[in-house]
Amino acid sequence: MREPYQNEPFTDFSVIDHINDFQEALRKVELELGQEYFLRIGADRIETIQKRKSINPSDVGQLVGIVSQADSELAHKAILAAAETFEHWKKVTPSARARVLYKAATLLRRRKHEFSAWLVYEAGKSWAEADGDTAEAIDFLEYYGREMERLAERQPIVAVAGEDNELVYIPLGVGVIIPPWNFPLAIMAGMTMAAVVAGNTVVLKPASATAVIAAKFVELLEEAGLPDGVVNFLPGAGNEVGDFLVEHPLTRFICFTGSREVGLRINEKASIGQSDQKWLKRIVSEMGGKDTIIVDAEADLELAADAITASAFGYAGQKCSACSRAVVHELVYDEVIDKVVERTKRLKLGKASEQSTYVGPVIDERAYMSILKYIEVGRSEGIIVHGGKIGDSSGYFIEPTIIKDVAPLARIAQEEIFGPVLAFIKAGSFDEALAIANNTDYGLTGAVISRNRSRLEQAREQFHVGNLYFNRKCTGALVGVHPFGGFNMSGTDSKAGGRDYLLLFTQAKVVSEKF
Repeated sequence: MREPYQNEPFTDFSVIDHINDFQEALRKVELELGQEYFLRIGADRIETIQKRKSINPSDVGQLVGIVSQADSELAHKAILAAAETFEHWKKVTPSARARVLYKAATLLRRRKHEFSAWLVYEAGKSWAEADGDTAEAIDFLEYYGREMERLAERQPIVAVAGEDNELVYIPLGVGVIIPPWNFPLAIMAGMTMAAVVAGNTVVLKPASATAVIAAKFVELLEEAGLPDGVVNFLPGAGNEVGDFLVEHPLTRFICFTGSREVGLRINEKASIGQSDQKWLKRIVSEMGGKDTIIVDAEADLELAADAITASAFGYAGQKCSACSRAVVHELVYDEVIDKVVERTKRLKLGKASEQSTYVGPVIDERAYMSILKYIEVGRSEGIIVHGGKIGDSSGYFIEPTIIKDVAPLARIAQEEIFGPVLAFIKAGSFDEALAIANNTDYGLTGAVISRNRSRLEQAREQFHVGNLYFNRKCTGALVGVHPFGGFNMSGTDSKAGGRDYLLLFTQAKVVSEKF
């Protein structure tokens, strides 16, 4: 019997041996930079004329890899390959499918620092952020394998005399997986392998900025024994292959994590029935957030400052769960700002490959320019008390930026910036703080820092987010511990890493036999 699920431990980088091991992994990966990566469709490895360069956001002159790009013809071929393979894969027992995930988890655990090093170079993640990303990928593999085995057991339904009744979960078919660049290993692996372990086959269209990491994971799946055609690797521009995959009549479901705009477009496109389409396409979507930490007048202010700083500036604020708004009671407002500024001044902005770096680069030029525009908007909507400038021109570096005295309905208080920009908003009461926290179109994560039990209980009922945290940061959800997903324009509240998630990739069938 397999041991109970446990979260993968994070690496302690205060240990010299761990530091040396990670540095060795960085050196190993650096020697492999610049290689080419091909499409994988069924058993074929396909090089295309159209290619995309992946660069290191910490050093824009450093090439991470060159990735072949698909067109709609190859996207059609990938869907057909997935559809053909589905006829065989769906018949593989759930326990055998789960064993592929366990094997992949074991291989990833052995090469943990190596994959984290790829995250450092391609995604610009600091050592700790990269290590957390890889650990979460391992968690998804271990957790979803066990979940599939649980769902394959005889399901409890009410017994009736004279009949044998059984409920089973069967796979859906061909899915399109569209993961984000900000957790390019963990979320990509979790979305892909949840669908796969449930018996589906998929076309994986990785995020363009982090396609090399996805290619490395697909290589690992081959080593783990996953048959050809179960996961078809199809990098390509969204406007070239994205709509085509979503609209294809053989596509049964789409699993997406990314921006609100793209998520809404997918939802719209998928809702239109095509000729020869036999089903309503299922959408599993996570579309971001505008997340708030409330600080009550009766709060541990040291804890509040720690939570806000970590939530706002971890991975340069490039998390859908990041704190982008701190709503603070007027009695402690100035003190909390001072404490957050003090902590933020100690955060080192620099190359992700350097151990001392806390705030690395943002992902690419497009994000860089967008965030800088928001900072300029912030200058007119509040007072910048820290940051607001760019860092070294060798990469996409932006100082962690704190803007105070922001109005609740200001642009930087409402729009998802996805960068190291934090808005402080003053509240006259706890009721007002909750109202401000709920005043966006999103509903992903939030936190309340308070020693007052009645106010925590009030927030428990009234703070409308999918993941609400008390007296801790609003980032860092653990697989199996904090099932993750949000309300409103944050998506379909899919609760990744929870007991409900695999149900999204299955359909329930009841068989009744009368004796």
